[in-house]
Amino acid sequence: ANELRQLVDTANAPIFGIGVNGDCNEWNEKLAEITGYSRDFAFGKPLVPTFIMPHLQNSVHHVLDQALQGKETSNYEIEFFTASEEIRYLLVNATTRRDAEGNVVGVVGVAQDVTETKSNDRAVAAMASELRRLIDTANAPIFGIDINGCVNEWNQKTAEITGYLQEEALGKHLVSEFIVPELRESVREVMTNALKGDEKSNYELEFKTKTNEVRYLLVNATTRKDAKNNIIGVVGVAQDVTESTKNGSIRFVDELA
Repeated sequence: ANELRQLVDTANAPIFGIGVNGDCNEWNEKLAEITGYSRDFAFGKPLVPTFIMPHLQNSVHHVLDQALQGKETSNYEIEFFTASEEIRYLLVNATTRRDAEGNVVGVVGVAQDVTETKSNDRAVAAMASELRRLIDTANAPIFGIDINGCVNEWNQKTAEITGYLQEEALGKHLVSEFIVPELRESVREVMTNALKGDEKSNYELEFKTKTNEVRYLLVNATTRKDAKNNIIGVVGVAQDVTESTKNGSIRFVDELA
């Protein structure tokens, strides 16, 4: 018993426990370190109202009540507030605690502190949101296709130039819907090559607009990849060169004068 007690107390994972009344009766050193609350402070206090963020208290009550009925929960994320008024995110396995006769006497939570992961996730989400705003509001036309050639990016500038709103363009086949007929084969070839990783720079193509006009865009076609480096589409970052274009035929531009 002493060995088990020492194992719980000194474990590198946060461990807490409650009795059938919901009051804390386990609070190991790691949890004390994470929360800033000592074992002496925590013992005897109701876990949920004292240490759990208010917006999660009902759901945590439910998880603990279920565990007190023998229905255990794995990998449940809860938010502890600390003595320094910060939040620590813990991924918890709630295990029913029984006495020698098999009677339920409480719940033990063995946790993993995932606060840093959550912080990184929030940073990545914020960065993604910022990039989304940058794409949407950029002063350059930006459009994209998936591996089937259907539009999945269409920023405000592209909408302004073509007259097609984002909701009108998304899901439509780029080449057949928005490229002038005589250039569809060559544009399809450029996009197909980009989907193989063969990117194209300074390629001039002609978009047909909602008002049946033609806009000339100088495009860099960039292969789009997911986090695992799989090709998932193509993004085109363009410049509207309609005013400066004198020749109506599509062409490659290797160097800009």
